[in-house]
Amino acid sequence: MTGAWLVTGASKGLGRSIAKVIASCGFPVIALARQSVDLEVTGTELATINPHSVTVSCDMSSSSDIANAAEFIKTNFSHVDGIVHNAGIISPIKPMLEADGEDWSRLIRVNLIGVQELTRQLSDIIGGLSRTRITCISSGASLAAIQSWSAYCVSKAGLDMWSACMAEEGASQNISSISIAPGIVDTHMQKNIRESSPDEFPMHQRFCDFYENGELSNPDEVAERLKTVILEQTMDMSGQRLDIREM
Repeated sequence: MTGAWLVTGASKGLGRSIAKVIASCGFPVIALARQSVDLEVTGTELATINPHSVTVSCDMSSSSDIANAAEFIKTNFSHVDGIVHNAGIISPIKPMLEADGEDWSRLIRVNLIGVQELTRQLSDIIGGLSRTRITCISSGASLAAIQSWSAYCVSKAGLDMWSACMAEEGASQNISSISIAPGIVDTHMQKNIRESSPDEFPMHQRFCDFYENGELSNPDEVAERLKTVILEQTMDMSGQRLDIREM
């Protein structure tokens, strides 16, 4: 068994790009996402870059899936050198008093609670003699209230604080943690935003304009820019919230 880097939400978009750039630096990658053809494609691409990489099927809203994924990882790897908590969903995009309770709760589970559950269940193989570097993919929505994005805003604000708490508690265990906002990236989440109802999302046209005007960042280029801070974050950086636009 050996160490590896874990990337969640790795089946497409920024997660896939981050997984590939880490593998290209010589590290085995555990690419975790819900089972899909996209995850299979990620697995095939990673195998050509680093044959020790694997994919793991896991729905981050499911405690049983998280438990099974964690058990698989602990069985096959002796240490997790880094975790990129990238998995996230944007729906429901609705006014907060009109959003379905189950949909609102599911987003919080995927974007925040699942992060805690997965990390806790991997506690035996993170930190210790070898550093574990944790990176949480944040958002400008963690700092600004956006109409009809209540669950998403809450989850990302919570994730920033989760990362700060992990940095505080992890310092004595050789675990560092940062959160970073990657800017507006051309991902499936952006497509979901554009497909939302303009009647329920007042900023709908603005996000359509981002796409039409070519203002969305390429996920491969973003992953390349994030590579150094993900792989080489120091303990002095631990606890910080960074923004790619300020790097």
